[in-house]
Amino acid sequence: MASEPLNMRRHGTSGPMVIVLHGGPAAAGSAAPIAQGLAGSFRVLEPWQRGRGSEPLTVARHVADVHDVVLSHGDGGRPALVGESWGAMLALAYAAEHAEAAGPIALIGCGTFDPAARARLRQVLAERTDENMKRQLDRLPENVPSAEERLRQRYKLTERLYVYEPIEGEEEGFKGPLDVRAHEETWADMLRLQEEGVYPAAFAAIESPVLMLHGDCDPHPGRMIRDSLAPYLKQLEYHELNRCGHSPWKERFARDEFFDLLRGWLLKHV
Repeated sequence: MASEPLNMRRHGTSGPMVIVLHGGPAAAGSAAPIAQGLAGSFRVLEPWQRGRGSEPLTVARHVADVHDVVLSHGDGGRPALVGESWGAMLALAYAAEHAEAAGPIALIGCGTFDPAARARLRQVLAERTDENMKRQLDRLPENVPSAEERLRQRYKLTERLYVYEPIEGEEEGFKGPLDVRAHEETWADMLRLQEEGVYPAAFAAIESPVLMLHGDCDPHPGRMIRDSLAPYLKQLEYHELNRCGHSPWKERFARDEFFDLLRGWLLKHV
């Protein structure tokens, strides 16, 4: 699986090593605020996941890329993994494949692992979508010819469905290049693996401590996702953040608690 190395950003100059995995798939840069928030206590690596290529992207390809980062930059230890949204799912997939190399794992706004949780996610989003937003979303295909720009506009239009009380002036969730094909190929492979029963069953191989931080107003149903993981992750700790959506670092009422909890847990377990 040898190929070009990932783009990488570094944050912090001292402390234990933490690798932060962004969401999407293909929302490169979405984890930067987490990396910056941890930089005072840790040396943080923020790899930008691979984009489209000559072969379809798979979960296995992303797992191999994370392992390359661990081997090349992990100082021979077992770095902590902090994943947000899709990145949380990738962190679990990596630790299931390379249990010997994975340190403690923090899941932030983790994605879904079964059809029931995804149905609940769609239901909540539909309930929060007003007629004006629906009209704007329906017009995107005719108004925005570029698939990449359409996806970016969809993110922008629907962002408020995922938050409770955003911090005023908080920047857009991601700044990297948006690769629609990479997004679709990666997610299709994750769904295939779930349908075949690979995930979440494979997570039983994980030895590391696992923390799940989830907003109580996140449309991703945190308790349903927790319950789907719990049979395979006996060591799973679940903490629900009050008055908080999908991205706790953006939330006025939850940001400080989020970073205090995450930083303290990592320092305890890393």
